[in-house]
Amino acid sequence: MRIKFTLLLILCLGFFAVKAQENPTKQSDTVVKTLFTTYYAKKFEGRKTTSGERYRAAKLTAAHRTLPFGTIVTVKNLVSGKIVIVRINDRGPFSKKFSLDLSESAAKALGIYRLGYAKVEVSYARPK
Repeated sequence: MRIKFTLLLILCLGFFAVKAQENPTKQSDTVVKTLFTTYYAKKFEGRKTTSGERYRAAKLTAAHRTLPFGTIVTVKNLVSGKIVIVRINDRGPFSKKFSLDLSESAAKALGIYRLGYAKVEVSYARPK
């Protein structure tokens, strides 16, 4: 009788362990990626962005090829550890190497203004 009970208990525990593995936890709503970024040249000051608003170097904005306009993105410089929060308001950069264009003030806040580019970690809420 004890052997049957023990076998039944082992089978039940094994069944519940398999069921727990079949139901993975819900995916996080935050996306984190590592990519290269650069910043806008001074000649774009005052020009219209793809979203229709004018580019201002003093604002914390950025361009990305696919993220929806208005997406809030946290950008972290992987070398210095500095962090800036920007809003997507334009399309670009149209380069294979770079995935994000920052405004001048965002580049200065990250400490990449003189260098011109950096490897960064970006995080944002998954678009719905």
